[in-house]
Amino acid sequence: MFKKHQIYKTDKYNMLTVEVQGKTLIVREISDQWGEECHTFVSRPEMLHWAENRFRPSDFVGREEELATIMAAFKEV
Repeated sequence: MFKKHQIYKTDKYNMLTVEVQGKTLIVREISDQWGEECHTFVSRPEMLHWAENRFRPSDFVGREEELATIMAAFKEV
């Protein structure tokens, strides 16, 4: 059984989850613009590095709370 963490979900077309499969972390990002993207990481630091580059503070001006919530959810994985 894999452990699944929901990072965010705005609706069924915009969500991001992380599945923990042993030591492997699989990030599934679903967006109405790009469809489903899948990223596989072998460590938490590698996944967090990706998340920090994917969710940049400059993209969340005026929505800093949303960014903080997303990054906190990644750190809980």
